[in-house]
Amino acid sequence: MSDHRNSDRLLIPALGGLWAGLHNFAETLLRVVAGGLLISHGWPKIQSPFGLTEMIAGSGLPFASFFSLGVSAIEFFGGILLVLGLFTRLASLGALIVLLNTVYFHWVVFQEGFQGAEYSVLWATVAFFFLIRGGNAHSVDAKLARTF
Repeated sequence: MSDHRNSDRLLIPALGGLWAGLHNFAETLLRVVAGGLLISHGWPKIQSPFGLTEMIAGSGLPFASFFSLGVSAIEFFGGILLVLGLFTRLASLGALIVLLNTVYFHWVVFQEGFQGAEYSVLWATVAFFFLIRGGNAHSVDAKLARTF
């Protein structure tokens, strides 16, 4: 049993029930907020799905139009999937791939170092969390009793 449910390990054992009761809510809140923020970040891109082509091409990557379209779709539609908890792991995998690339671009290509990449590092960590954990009990994946 994990520590948040094992009240005899807590400094204030009376809080054990609270932590256990909020566990799924907190995880769901993180998934919904992360998905919502991805949607808002992807909304301008989905309106102009090839808008990143020039920037991507300037970094030396081939198939810049393809990658621009991919980033737009992953951020916008992947965000919707995360909010719903539908194909959570697949959506998280797509987001993780995009975010690890943004870490590389900010850190190495744009030479901003950790300070320029820290936002992407945090986002990549959240995407990795949901790749491993899936959607939890409050997700469409759970309602369908299927997961990726």
